[in-house]
Amino acid sequence: MSAIPAHAVRVHHPRRAAWQKLASFFTAFGVFLSGFVISEPAPYELIMVALIAAFFLSGLKISRTVAILMAFMLTFNTAGYLSLTQMKDISDGPIYMAVSTFLALSSIFFAAVIEDRHQRLKVMFQGWVIAAVITSLLGILGYFHAFPGAEVFTLYDRAKGAFQDPNVFGPFLAAPAIYLVYGLLTGKVAMMPLRIGALLVIALGIFLSFSRAAWILFLFSAVALVGIMLLKQRTTAFRLKIMTLALIAAVMLAGGLAAALQSKQVSELFSNRTKLVQDYDGGHLGRFERHHIGFQMMMERPFGIGPLVFGKKFGEDEHNIWLKTLTTYGWLGFLTFITMLATTVVMGYRLLLRDRPWQPYVMIAWCVVVGHVIIGNVIDIDHWRHFYLLIGIIWGGIALENRWQRENAARPLPA
Repeated sequence: MSAIPAHAVRVHHPRRAAWQKLASFFTAFGVFLSGFVISEPAPYELIMVALIAAFFLSGLKISRTVAILMAFMLTFNTAGYLSLTQMKDISDGPIYMAVSTFLALSSIFFAAVIEDRHQRLKVMFQGWVIAAVITSLLGILGYFHAFPGAEVFTLYDRAKGAFQDPNVFGPFLAAPAIYLVYGLLTGKVAMMPLRIGALLVIALGIFLSFSRAAWILFLFSAVALVGIMLLKQRTTAFRLKIMTLALIAAVMLAGGLAAALQSKQVSELFSNRTKLVQDYDGGHLGRFERHHIGFQMMMERPFGIGPLVFGKKFGEDEHNIWLKTLTTYGWLGFLTFITMLATTVVMGYRLLLRDRPWQPYVMIAWCVVVGHVIIGNVIDIDHWRHFYLLIGIIWGGIALENRWQRENAARPLPA
């Protein structure tokens, strides 16, 4: 008889089972709170600090796989602290690096709790969807001034939901939207109306954010998801189902977009935002010129110039994650960040076509992370809470796969 893994036996202990359910609930609650960041510190930070402390004090372990992610994050943040030595006025620098350190810890935490129990992935994504629907509704109601004071959920006539910036609000919605798309393509027919309703609300929230990065992220992630599923499911019937449902979803989203464009306010802002190059992109000291100047400047500053210094010097932040890592974390941080992303993408890619319980969640996170790498060319993503959550999900999947491989290699072959 084959040996049963020790962790599988422990889960069935009544007290441990109760703890696991409670732990999963609070983990999902932490993910839920990531959708509400109107002010800082947000409830998300307070809950996550308590969760991280409670889990590790209760015996949550860092495996060898998650330790690799921890090494990346430790090196990256150490480089950031070194950049503080280059600042004449470090008033804002330590706070910025404290946030960076917290986000790094959150990523390690999510990877560890997922490896500890892969069933947490489902409730985490469910919490993310609920948060996305609520914050999208707030953004939609705010955009159309549905009640007095609703404008608090908008900025510059763009929906921002319960966030400080539409450019973070929109990308936050991408992963839960793709999770719903996956559910439509593979789930039960009875759940379709609920999923379609939630997806339409979130998609409208993404649209009304008028964030070009969020639009690109959502479209790329959806196409990537369908492409991977077509590669994984090789039966003609399943491929036909995916193609049919994907086409129906695309038509419904197009219909919703057409309905939204009936509003003059929406159509005018949409027309303006769809311009490939805005005035603040190509004008004097615009986004692209700042990129050119910044990269040249950083060739002579191996330790960077410190957090937020670039924005004070040029009047606008870097709006480019590669330049951001150079200015804020120096050459070491830049190389570490690129290496971490490359490792995450490559190792995550190896899991996409394997039949595992955690494969769908890793696949969704992988598609959205690659999308973030793309939009990172025109926006800063280093302090986006959901980005570190996505990195943690992929590394949790990698750790689960490595453990699965070890346990199956050690399991005796049947007679």
